[in-house]
Amino acid sequence: MSQTIHPTAVIEDNVILGKNIIIEAFAVIKSNVKIGDDCKIRTHAVIESFVEMGQGNEAHPHVVLGAVPQDTSFDADTISWLIIGDNNNFREGFTAHRATIENGKTIIGSNCYFMNNSHVAHDCKVGDKTIFANNVAIGGFVEVGDHVFMGGAAIVHQFCRIGSYAIVQGTTGLNKDVIPFMLIAGYPAKHYRLNTIGLKRAGIKGDDYKVLSSAFRLLKNKQSLAELNETKELRYLKEWLAVKSKRGVHGFISVDKH
Repeated sequence: MSQTIHPTAVIEDNVILGKNIIIEAFAVIKSNVKIGDDCKIRTHAVIESFVEMGQGNEAHPHVVLGAVPQDTSFDADTISWLIIGDNNNFREGFTAHRATIENGKTIIGSNCYFMNNSHVAHDCKVGDKTIFANNVAIGGFVEVGDHVFMGGAAIVHQFCRIGSYAIVQGTTGLNKDVIPFMLIAGYPAKHYRLNTIGLKRAGIKGDDYKVLSSAFRLLKNKQSLAELNETKELRYLKEWLAVKSKRGVHGFISVDKH
């Protein structure tokens, strides 16, 4: 088992390290942590207790993973977790907190990119292949889907949901849910149109794209989606809309015209 651990790094008891781990100077890894193969923990990064991460993750300087929630009622003796998938990149100053509930989990998926000083709060769930630009912050119990792009300094109120393949304009404040596949922007925030570029990059085009375009025209006019041809994307959209929202859903200011 190949490991490169700087002599100034602090690693407490009951830590499980995988193969090909790099831990740089002054990094701190607390007890009850599991780190998978091929991870890199850069200088001054801190991995708090009750964190599990998969393989290929990189924590840059001054990243803090698994700190106690920013909740004044939280009991520090509560055992809760931060669970991280594979191949995530956590840039300088990123923070993610463990859950508030006993044995609860804050979950970050795989292949995500979190730019500097972004934040994932307690009890959140972030999907795969999602990007947080600089200074993005999401409140407690927020759910973010797969392939989401969060523009710089976007802020999300607790209990909001952001559907997969959505794009949020930088500096947008979200206090309601964001419908999948959409671009949202403005003050106050409104759904603007389909996330055209993101969908094409993801290979959602042709008839599949046309079905989504028709779906959002119907949603704007409060009409049923039942007559549309069923696609994987439409099925996901229907399932997402069927979940009762705790915050409501942002309205439209226009719809995609393609």
